[in-house]
Amino acid sequence: MSSLLQRISFKKFKRPTLITLSVLFSLILVAGAVAFFKRDALLKSVVNKAILAAKTKYNLNVKIGEYGFSGLSSVRFQNISVIPERKDSLAKIQDFTLGVKLFPLLFGKVKISKLSIRNALISLIKKDSTSNYDFLFKKSEKDTTQLKPQADLSELANKLLNQALDKIPEDMKVNNFLITFDQDTTHLSLLTETANINNGVVNSTIKLNKNQAVWHVNGTANPSDQHLDLKLFADHQKVTFPYLDKKYHLTLSFDTVRSVMTRAEKVHHRFEIDGSWSVKNLLINQPKIAANDIIVKDASIDATILVGENYVALDSSSVVHLGNVSVSPFLKYTVFPHKIYEMKIKTNPQNAQDIFNAFPTGLFESLEGIKVQGKLKYNLNFYLDSSQPDSVKFNSSLTGSDNFKILSFGKTNFQKINGEFIYTPYENGKPVRDIIVGPANPNYTPISEISPNLQHALMTSEDPSFYSHHGFVEESIRQSIATNFKAKSFKRGGSTISMQLVKNVFLNRQKNLARKIEEILIVWLIENEHLSTKQRMYEVYLNIIEWGRNVYGIGEAAHYYFGKSPSELTVGESIYLAHIVPKPKASLYAWQSDGTLKPYLIGYYNLIGGLMARRGYAENDSTHYGFYEVRLKESLRAQLAPTDSIPDTLNEDEDNGFFNLNLFKPAAISKDSVTQKEALVKKSAPIKETPADTTTQIKTAKELRQERRDQRKKQNRKQ
Repeated sequence: MSSLLQRISFKKFKRPTLITLSVLFSLILVAGAVAFFKRDALLKSVVNKAILAAKTKYNLNVKIGEYGFSGLSSVRFQNISVIPERKDSLAKIQDFTLGVKLFPLLFGKVKISKLSIRNALISLIKKDSTSNYDFLFKKSEKDTTQLKPQADLSELANKLLNQALDKIPEDMKVNNFLITFDQDTTHLSLLTETANINNGVVNSTIKLNKNQAVWHVNGTANPSDQHLDLKLFADHQKVTFPYLDKKYHLTLSFDTVRSVMTRAEKVHHRFEIDGSWSVKNLLINQPKIAANDIIVKDASIDATILVGENYVALDSSSVVHLGNVSVSPFLKYTVFPHKIYEMKIKTNPQNAQDIFNAFPTGLFESLEGIKVQGKLKYNLNFYLDSSQPDSVKFNSSLTGSDNFKILSFGKTNFQKINGEFIYTPYENGKPVRDIIVGPANPNYTPISEISPNLQHALMTSEDPSFYSHHGFVEESIRQSIATNFKAKSFKRGGSTISMQLVKNVFLNRQKNLARKIEEILIVWLIENEHLSTKQRMYEVYLNIIEWGRNVYGIGEAAHYYFGKSPSELTVGESIYLAHIVPKPKASLYAWQSDGTLKPYLIGYYNLIGGLMARRGYAENDSTHYGFYEVRLKESLRAQLAPTDSIPDTLNEDEDNGFFNLNLFKPAAISKDSVTQKEALVKKSAPIKETPADTTTQIKTAKELRQERRDQRKKQNRKQ
């Protein structure tokens, strides 16, 4: 009975369904026939509108010699020229054929099925501040008014990527397509002799600057399946980019780079992209990164990119491979309602030797050739909400297994500080002089012969927890990040005495990212492997740091300023010497012509002296901890500058900012240890004397700069 009812029901609905489908099919055929017979007129109308729009919107003169349909869904154009008004010719194309898929077109979606270009030239020319392609960066009023400041980023990413994939043709033939770029003395040309896509297989031959190099982009492209696998390489040489070297002083080359996309789809409220990127024998040379060529032999990343409504992220399932080492990173940038920056890095315990071997050649010279045993792991957690920068989170730890140890040093022996060695300070990249760090130097002073006043004053100023931390102060880095972020510049650093010692003894003074990371790694090795004692490290530090122009070590400093030995330094003299360590070349600006200190230092004396008294290193003193008793050696007073103003250099820090980040977990420290430098800045800020004492009135750096500008303007007017 039920089967009979089903047959009756099927027959009941079968006939209307067939009729409806037949009517729709007939309408499509009729519409298609009408469109086919009128397609030439429609094409002419579309082309004319496009030419008019190019002229009215972008001031481009577009001319097309001939055009018409070629087959059912392809249009062929011949002798195309594009010339911006009153500018150099932009494009000339002899033959251009474009085909689209008909079925997606019925739903308003344009997918390219065929592309053919023959004998084409695109010439990009820039003279002074004008170019023949500046219309590309022009925004229409419609675009700016309709732009939503908080658009759904996932929808935008989905739309843009799919539009890009739709423009990749299934059948492509390009022959003799030349792109040139000319700007002043820079000339660049890329000639695509051939570029074909046939059944998803990509092959191309591209000549850089005529015959300077021959590049190839080969692989597979199946845009309908959202799959791309392309690699770029050169014939018998590396792929290089001479324009980057000339324009940005960036040398970049590699053997092969490969890009793979396996998935791109909208999942719930976010857009997801799966893929991998790899490079072979990458070479980078840029002074801000490192002083030498950096060579990465083999690196890759298996990544999942997430685009949400208001964020872009690299998912934690992503894995970076460098040699035999793998790292799991997580990066997230939230755009609105306010910017949030997140970063997490995690590694499982890995062979320590593999980690050192994975370092790119030329990046950390002093660590090259080092032999170690055991395992290492690293974890980082960083979170910064731009609306609450003081609540920044920073946790970082590098830990070794119980059996981790250094078997042999590479280029540099990090235990050399335990014996006598030669220290060479540098000035503007040039060696100043060789200094023997040891008894052979008459100015060398063992720590037992250095006044405790000086030891405590400098440690209180620079690194109060030196004897208790393991090379780094994590809370200090957190506060440095917050301070620098709010100031939008590098205002505060976080270098410990350990870091300053390593920077001076083992590394060059070039300021780049590689040097800072190398400094951190060396400090970790010295501190965690106990390659030297804290007392010896402090002794070497006091005997090598700069205390003035060509004044190095506490032995020279005590004699230079006060005519004393280091053991005789008073509390007041020690606080002064601690004050000049961050800016030793400006040391004499703190003095008045009678050999007394300028009053702006009273706040600094009260702060450092008070902290020393709190820790039992000095007696409580209501007279500013020896400030009024400090006297400059009489023979130096004649060298004092006639002006009493504070120089601009006192407001700068030679090695301050984000590169001074401490990236490893420290021992617990007191609260005043991590807030001390902030207080130092406030307390030691220059202040003005009372109006009655005009001879010693202190001017701020801003006032001095304004005075110099006013003087230059007066001189220019006279000329």
